[in-house]
Amino acid sequence: VHLFRLRSRIARRGGCRLRGFGRRTRSPRPRTLVAGGARGAIDRHAHISHATAVAHKEAKIVRFARHFLGVRYSYGGTSPASGFDCSGFTRYVYAHFGITLPHYSGAQFDRGRRVSRAGLRPGDLLFFDGVGHVGMYVGHGLFIHAPHSGTRVSIEPLAGWYSGRYDGARRLV
Repeated sequence: VHLFRLRSRIARRGGCRLRGFGRRTRSPRPRTLVAGGARGAIDRHAHISHATAVAHKEAKIVRFARHFLGVRYSYGGTSPASGFDCSGFTRYVYAHFGITLPHYSGAQFDRGRRVSRAGLRPGDLLFFDGVGHVGMYVGHGLFIHAPHSGTRVSIEPLAGWYSGRYDGARRLV
């Protein structure tokens, strides 16, 4: 309380600042300000729900996947240097987050839990052509994938050509 009053007095006078006063440091945990009565705001830990934590992880996965837009398609490719095929791309992205996937879209379809088309969330794996092709949902009716020879990793609408070949989705997070 004494330090708070001292800091307030210095700020009102416009005088010198004491080293360390008034600086905020980055905390490893999310924090929020809550009204603390006459003495001002008190720092308290904010509660983040499981759903919010999952949504943040999904967003990170999609953000990471977008880094590889423009990487060339390469059959059997598993890295940005060699190029990606569809399952190599999803495998590489999820491996970055500690989730191991096989390098075959049919085997990836056996992972995670089934998701309805209406319930898609960013990061969900989308399967097409009898589960012979895989991509990742990025939201707003779009998905990212390594399409086929002669192309590059790109974002496409789920509507149109891909809509008729859609076989299902899986959620890994």
